[in-house]
Amino acid sequence: MRPLEQDPAWQQLASHHRRLVECRIDALFEADPERFERFSRRENGLLVDFSKNRLDAAALDALLALARARDVPARRDAMFAGDVVNPTEERAALHAALRTPEIADHAGVSRTVSDCLGQMEAFAAGVRDGTVTGVDGHVFTDVIHIGIGGSDLGPRLLADVVLSPENDGPRLHFVSSADAQALRTVLAGLDPATTLVVVATKSGGTRETLLNAGTALSWFAARLGRDAALAHHFVGVTGNPERLADAGLEVGRSFPLWDWVGGRYSVWSAVSVSVMMAAGTAVFREFLAGGAAMDRHFRDMPLADNLPVLLALVNVWNTTVLGAASQVVLPYDWRLRRLPAYLQQAVMESNGKSVTVDGTPAGTGTAAVLWGRSAIDGQHAFYQFLHQGTQVVPAEFICAMEDGRDAPAHRRELLANCLAQSRALMCGVDAESLAAEEAMAALAPERRRLLLAHRTHVGDRPSNTLLMRRADAGHLGRLVALYEHRIFVEATIWGINPFDQWGVELGKRLAGDLRACLGSDAVRQDLDGSTAGLVAWLRGGDG
Repeated sequence: MRPLEQDPAWQQLASHHRRLVECRIDALFEADPERFERFSRRENGLLVDFSKNRLDAAALDALLALARARDVPARRDAMFAGDVVNPTEERAALHAALRTPEIADHAGVSRTVSDCLGQMEAFAAGVRDGTVTGVDGHVFTDVIHIGIGGSDLGPRLLADVVLSPENDGPRLHFVSSADAQALRTVLAGLDPATTLVVVATKSGGTRETLLNAGTALSWFAARLGRDAALAHHFVGVTGNPERLADAGLEVGRSFPLWDWVGGRYSVWSAVSVSVMMAAGTAVFREFLAGGAAMDRHFRDMPLADNLPVLLALVNVWNTTVLGAASQVVLPYDWRLRRLPAYLQQAVMESNGKSVTVDGTPAGTGTAAVLWGRSAIDGQHAFYQFLHQGTQVVPAEFICAMEDGRDAPAHRRELLANCLAQSRALMCGVDAESLAAEEAMAALAPERRRLLLAHRTHVGDRPSNTLLMRRADAGHLGRLVALYEHRIFVEATIWGINPFDQWGVELGKRLAGDLRACLGSDAVRQDLDGSTAGLVAWLRGGDG
């Protein structure tokens, strides 16, 4: 495939950029009363509104032509067929098979997935009904999930959505940080006899995870004995149980992870068995079904009505064409508070690349920085920057229409703020409107001039709004799969590989070298001056 910047379909976008760059977004609504209907789509309990972007029908048609020119449909089909779409690691990317086996039934994958899911359900049900117990026969009251990256962020997000104070399963705790205080805080107050540990590491050698698991094992061994603790209180989720065993974690039960499932896509796998223990098997099935529904939508819908494709094209337009350096995700639902962190890894680890699939430097920008937080809290933290800062940051508002917990006043507050903020970003408020306010008219001229300058909002800032019926397992499944496919479409347009992460590996390797350096008096001659100075200070040689 030719470089993106040399693709005629890409070059066509420049004329639309020049035509629209001075056009205000709110003026596009004035010119087209049907704009909301033309620039929004509905799919199975999910409404996606992308009308508040600097796009018109001609520009959208040009973006759709770009998707076709970049072979998005063919690449999508290749991914579902189990072809090698991760060329640097020579792997398929079949995470969709974990939720939609009939779409990606490649080399017996569906049977393998089905068998694993059955084993997960049987084990989780045993923990919940008390037939699977600790070494002394005690029922498990607490589950500690130890993992990092995708082995932590995905299960945490799922747990936030599906667990409630009324949960009838064991309490679920997460540990990801290598800081001992994180594990120490979780272990405080727990009883080893009634605690189960899930160790999730795809490679079997993730340093932080093994460190935390080893420390937890020492805590268990002091009360139950090492071998008994491993046999009855530790569960592995890994693609390399031998490596886990070599690290001293010969767990009594292990569930598989396969090389065709990337860590940041592993929430659909046995990595979430801890959530299944806490919440039950039915909700995990609902989560899988939601993802499967979005898989079918992505596979079957025309590009012009395809949610992942449309959102990817809007993002490419806002970032690569219009030049936005970051994007912000703003969930107006407490249960989705970890969604920005989850998407931060999904987007930036997948598409934070500067080299194309053929090994040449990317000729355009790729992924923008993604950030965000629970949006009501964000309103009291960084919305000032969004509204009046010097950088334009495309925003993604996400909200559930129903609470499901009999709190309509709270839900109305969330929805009102969500809609108000997206409107304010687009419309702003001009000096003329402010000057007409009675309080302004009563001010002295210089005071009025000063306040008008500070209170004016230019507006004209783009956003998408995603509304779902409710924040439950099924809708979360649709939402997560939507973003996965959107990331894939963006990568296809940019010509990069979204399934490797070589940038992560370098830091890990250097950390191994420095770990040995910090633990001895050996002098490394190959360190840069800054790192050498920091090492010396940490050794106590400089105060």
